[in-house]
Amino acid sequence: MAAADAEPALVEHFGGCHCKAVRFKAFAPAHIVAWSCNCSICAMKRNDHFVVPDSKFELQSGSDSLTTYTFGSHTAQHMFCSKCGVQSFYKPRSNPDGMAITVFCVDPGTIASVETRCFDGQNWEKTIEGSEIVGMSKSE
Repeated sequence: MAAADAEPALVEHFGGCHCKAVRFKAFAPAHIVAWSCNCSICAMKRNDHFVVPDSKFELQSGSDSLTTYTFGSHTAQHMFCSKCGVQSFYKPRSNPDGMAITVFCVDPGTIASVETRCFDGQNWEKTIEGSEIVGMSKSE
């Protein structure tokens, strides 16, 4: 593999909810590709998120503070802190083998840049076919 084609180096990102009851660690590039979705729940939450494989995510504390909400296909697991209400990550429908992390819930200092791409969640079935989001949770 040529150097120009090499996968970006992963950095250790830490983050969590507003009250800090829920804390996580994730390995992802410093230059993040985030997704802005217009589905019924993401549009209300304004949740720009990036996806990492399950193997690159670790819940460090707060499992007892998490509450899960599902709807529709019940594939996505929308987890949020039962104390402060913040969703710092969730199990997305698009990537059941990964975790979607809310960009603004990552502690400052490890994200160098964010490229935001749009995902048309209102037309999920059509959009998922040609979207790059599915590949975001695949480990090398």
